[in-house]
Amino acid sequence: MNLSRLLLGSTCIALAGAASAAQTLTIATVNNADMIRMQRLSQTFEKQNPEIDLNWVVLEENVLRQRLTTDIATQGGQFDVLTIGMYEASLWGDKGWLAPMSDLPADYDLDDVFPSVREGLSVDGTLYALPFYAESSMTYYRTDLFEQAGLQMPERPTWTQMAEFAEKLHKPDQDQYGMCLRGKAGWGENMALVTTVANAFGARWFDEQWQPEFNGPEWTRAATFYVDLLSKYGPPGASSNGFNENLALFNTGKCAMWVDATVAGSFVTDASQSKVADKVGFTFAPQQDTDKGSAWLYSWALAIPSTSKKQEAAKAFTTWATSKDYAKLVAETDGVANVPPGTRESTYSAEYMAAAPFAKVTLESLKQADPASPSAKPVPYVGIQLVTIPEFQAIGTQVGKMFAAALTGQMPVEQMLTAVQQSTTREMKRAGYPK
Repeated sequence: MNLSRLLLGSTCIALAGAASAAQTLTIATVNNADMIRMQRLSQTFEKQNPEIDLNWVVLEENVLRQRLTTDIATQGGQFDVLTIGMYEASLWGDKGWLAPMSDLPADYDLDDVFPSVREGLSVDGTLYALPFYAESSMTYYRTDLFEQAGLQMPERPTWTQMAEFAEKLHKPDQDQYGMCLRGKAGWGENMALVTTVANAFGARWFDEQWQPEFNGPEWTRAATFYVDLLSKYGPPGASSNGFNENLALFNTGKCAMWVDATVAGSFVTDASQSKVADKVGFTFAPQQDTDKGSAWLYSWALAIPSTSKKQEAAKAFTTWATSKDYAKLVAETDGVANVPPGTRESTYSAEYMAAAPFAKVTLESLKQADPASPSAKPVPYVGIQLVTIPEFQAIGTQVGKMFAAALTGQMPVEQMLTAVQQSTTREMKRAGYPK
């Protein structure tokens, strides 16, 4: 009896030891479809790595950025894996807030990752995040509506042409809107789109001396165009619509045209979630006075905060989720067209190009995007739809709110731009610019 108790006790101790050895990774990510898929498919990772459990924190884009910025700046240590973009990777990596992504396994094949994506997630040659997917921006349009109206979409449309198409296709009484664009306030929401519109009109955030240029004619033309276009031909409540909201509108057949991230290609062509899956055309993001900066470059990537006590396990997960094996898993379970786009040369095989009608435009847009030269005029910053300085997150968020206010008619465009010029000048002076 005593021996049995002793053996039972030893077993309990052994089980307790095994349980304590298991590590739980807390992963913060954004609530878009690709990341939801990653969460679902991560059961495969947990089966392959029974010593690692995954705890998911899935948040709306603006909320995620706020939570992660607060946590990492205060060294809070709430998370082991962060879903971030090129903006955070470069700034946070430079501050030492992220663990370097070094000593990756040979089969990860880092050379297969597009150089522009690697560079966007690196500081002085050190990689600080692994790209889950990368994107530019493109034009989505309803081929059936264009055909019915006798319209022809150019390969490289101008914003003026887009407005002309929107006017002819806008039929609000039929729940059909000429143009869907981001209006939700946020430096990564409406300002990502607005900045590419402004770039196309020849505008820039700052001149070479870091002086804001919102009082210039280019911004006036671009902002007036954007507000007029959405006010006249956009859906009701456009100021509340970000990527996810516009995707839902497009997939339910309510948008004749939509300009947004190339990553939406697999969603709008998926018949299980899109009512117009077989009626979608793809072409390049609109340009205007110039094509410089008319389409953005971005990557949602996985990073490990330096505060994590589970960096080895976190690295195992981030490597798996951004690997060729994960791409194969997606292809096998959800179809080859749903493989996370924009990061690897190997993704763009003949099979993928045939299955993904959006792939050619995506690939060409990614190759043409140049964050070092985002405007027709010289700039002192890097970034197409953002400015890679620490102050931009706060400044961009504030500017985004003002653009949303102009969109709802709370203030005229010229008054809004005057307010934006004043507030941005004040914040840049406070931060020590011009330098």
